[in-house]
Amino acid sequence: MAKAGKLLFFDIDDVIFPSTEFSNLARRNALNAMIELGLDADYEKVARKLEEVIREKGSNYSNHFDYLLEKLGVEKEKRARFVAAAVGSYHNTKASIQPYPDAPFALLKLREKYPLYVASEGIAVKQWDKLICMRLALLFSDAFVSEDLGVGKSPGFYRKIAGMVGAKASECVMIGDREEKDIGPAKEAGWKTVRVRRKGAKYSEGKSSADAEIKSLSELAKALEKI
Repeated sequence: MAKAGKLLFFDIDDVIFPSTEFSNLARRNALNAMIELGLDADYEKVARKLEEVIREKGSNYSNHFDYLLEKLGVEKEKRARFVAAAVGSYHNTKASIQPYPDAPFALLKLREKYPLYVASEGIAVKQWDKLICMRLALLFSDAFVSEDLGVGKSPGFYRKIAGMVGAKASECVMIGDREEKDIGPAKEAGWKTVRVRRKGAKYSEGKSSADAEIKSLSELAKALEKI
């Protein structure tokens, strides 16, 4: 049990890591790399097609670029070089990822008082990769990812995590940016919640049922004292 009676669970994307900003940059670099290698297509057209692919297949689909080229009518035997260019550029962008400037210091200070965990939806290897690339992995006692738990973010997801760490629901605090994934289901499971509204983030707008709201992790310590 935490010294102060709370265990903190963080979503990663647009909470610790500027996911919206990174995704836009990485995709732009990937598409430009394909065009520079000879893909005969207008950037805006390709960008719109990629958005269609992501909406259709989801963000965790592993063959976005190959499917994009299929939708653009590129012959199968000519796709490999473009996919290689896109993937290479995407990973070069990924190698330079950084957390939000306020995150490392805030997490270090919070760790002095509370156990820190990650509670995230997605593919476990990808989520751990983000934490490792940002050099934040060792700050967390563990990471609970939907792929490993076998359930998406829902009341059951949060109840399962509380059971795994041996905590009461009232001792658990979810810190996330999405009402429908991080806040609502966690509250239904009996957790306390903090909504993070980062400027420019994809899910920064809309109503919230969270117990507290913050704009950066530097505000979290004070918010926790009130809930």
